[in-house]
Amino acid sequence: MDFDANNNGIPATPDVLVITGQNVILTSQQSGPEPYTLVIAHGKIQAVYAGHTTLDQLPLKLADLTASKQLDWSNASALPLSHALTVGYWELGSLWLIPGIVDAHVHVNQPGRTLWEGMATATRAAAAGGCTTIVDMPLNSIPPTTTVANANAKLVSVRDSCWVDVALWGGLVPENQAELVPLVQWGVCGFKGFLIESGVDEFPMVQAKDVEGAMQVLESSGGRSVPLLFHAELASCMCSNPPVSQVSSKHDTTMDSQSPQEYTTFLDSRPPEMEVAAIQQVINWLQHHPTLRGHIVHLSAAEAIPLIQEAKTRGVNLTVETCFHYLALNAEEVPKGATQFKCCPPIRNASNREALWQALETGVIDMVVSDHSPSTPDLKCPEEGDFMKAWGGISSVQFGLPVLWTAARRRGHKLTKLVQWLCEKPATHVQLSQHKGHLAVGMDADMVVWDPHAAFSVSPSSIHFRYKQTPYMHHQLYGVVHHTLLRGQVVFTRNGLSWGDTSRIQAVVSPANEVAAAPIKILVCQTTTTSFGDIFTPKPFGRVIRHH
Repeated sequence: MDFDANNNGIPATPDVLVITGQNVILTSQQSGPEPYTLVIAHGKIQAVYAGHTTLDQLPLKLADLTASKQLDWSNASALPLSHALTVGYWELGSLWLIPGIVDAHVHVNQPGRTLWEGMATATRAAAAGGCTTIVDMPLNSIPPTTTVANANAKLVSVRDSCWVDVALWGGLVPENQAELVPLVQWGVCGFKGFLIESGVDEFPMVQAKDVEGAMQVLESSGGRSVPLLFHAELASCMCSNPPVSQVSSKHDTTMDSQSPQEYTTFLDSRPPEMEVAAIQQVINWLQHHPTLRGHIVHLSAAEAIPLIQEAKTRGVNLTVETCFHYLALNAEEVPKGATQFKCCPPIRNASNREALWQALETGVIDMVVSDHSPSTPDLKCPEEGDFMKAWGGISSVQFGLPVLWTAARRRGHKLTKLVQWLCEKPATHVQLSQHKGHLAVGMDADMVVWDPHAAFSVSPSSIHFRYKQTPYMHHQLYGVVHHTLLRGQVVFTRNGLSWGDTSRIQAVVSPANEVAAAPIKILVCQTTTTSFGDIFTPKPFGRVIRHH
């Protein structure tokens, strides 16, 4: 895989990082947190030891790694004798360590609509929430990611402003079938199409002939297999059966209601049948193209769960995501005129929410994503409180981990399940599971240091995405992210963090038991429980990921 990176301004960090703790979750296969020690160099995990490592035990660990050639000190002989290679020792105490989150559904809007959100603010918010990889949706930017030329334009625009790693979805729109294979070769993760108007003119919805043509092209290409993602709502299933052009995924103008400030007015305009019919259509297409994988984005309607379960049982190649807001919120609690709760498909009632949880628990739903879809404040119609006019999109890329954990712990779920839903399954979905999603030797050292027992209240001052509008405002959530590491570098910290010189010098022992020219200086990570405010690296070093 290719990485386009901006490596300017990476903060000085130890040459090797040894991070050890009692509460480490490497993969979802664990029954719970366990003590582990991870050794990180060159952005990768070089070794994983079961058990906690004390500072006194550290030299022996380093000697073992050197003898087994897991750590390469060959560059030591080229360094001045006065230079000491640095090894950072980080003992986590009561904090927990989990893999970095992979959010496979984020709308960043750059280039072209950076007034809504830009890569810098979106990725800083992601980092503050423990998310180390986001996958940007192809629409809302101008131009959309529907051609290779447009993908290159996005790359040029965003490459120097990513605080986390970023991959891209391509867009499926009418008349771009000839661009699909070149976009796969360029490196997109797959393609997203809308079965209803998207809400932006430059990304039109697809018809059956467009989807069938795209499936034929991708199936016969012989190249890398990629999924087709669907915004699965069919406007023709609305009771009033309005012209498709009048219904979109983001705006609703079809119901001339006397109470547009009532959430039920909007909810009634997007009945579950719209999702069920669209998902049935997707399943029908996939049955005729069994080598392709289909993916349903932001499942909202519980009525579609039996249909999905039956299709999966029959071997239909289908995956499904739902969103934090569908699992944490419910229609009964949406205040009048609170348009920050509007998204499409809509947040439904509490019983619907519990059915989604059951489907997630049983694997019918595969993963959970944010669908972070911001806009300028005026498009949310805050003064009117008009649900029918307001832009449909929820801003939440920063709060997915605590939102889901707060809801999951209430239902008795273990943190290992969150690693599956937020890290492993999304990484597999976007073909990054060889690099991201779990912690093992050879993987990117993307990880989150956090306290799942600590609570905080969402406030405007805590928000790092561009506009301070979210349905979670003033909610008390559990799970405070203290530090986020991207490829072994601390990209975000909530507390003061420094590397203290212990004045301990250890010889570098080669496999031949010869002392190298340069010694090792051991530095100890020092943090404080006093918050100095959220701190980011001075310059971003996230990468734009392009698949081969």
